[in-house]
Amino acid sequence: MSACLFCRIAAGELQAEIVYEDERAVAFRDIRPQAPVHVLVIPREHIASLDEVRDNQAGLLAHLLLVVQQVAAREKIAGGYRVVNNCGPAAGQSVFHVHFHVLGGRTFGWPPG
Repeated sequence: MSACLFCRIAAGELQAEIVYEDERAVAFRDIRPQAPVHVLVIPREHIASLDEVRDNQAGLLAHLLLVVQQVAAREKIAGGYRVVNNCGPAAGQSVFHVHFHVLGGRTFGWPPG
């Protein structure tokens, strides 16, 4: 059994509120939402961070961004949402499995924190 929290969610070993899944990706609601809509999009394949992505995984990253688009449409936030990736501890990454936060349902300021 993998110790990675997101690998375990993707494998169905841990419960999460899944909003989308296919053979390459899973999207689920964040347990500590920072906006009315806060969904995490992850690959099923374990990749620790964007710094670990290799050339042969570029298609997977493109797929994840298309999943982000689909999640935004399903959640009715298309046209006004933020996508965030924290890469490394200094940026706030706390789960070392690459993931994209899809946030929407409110107005966001800039710069972000």
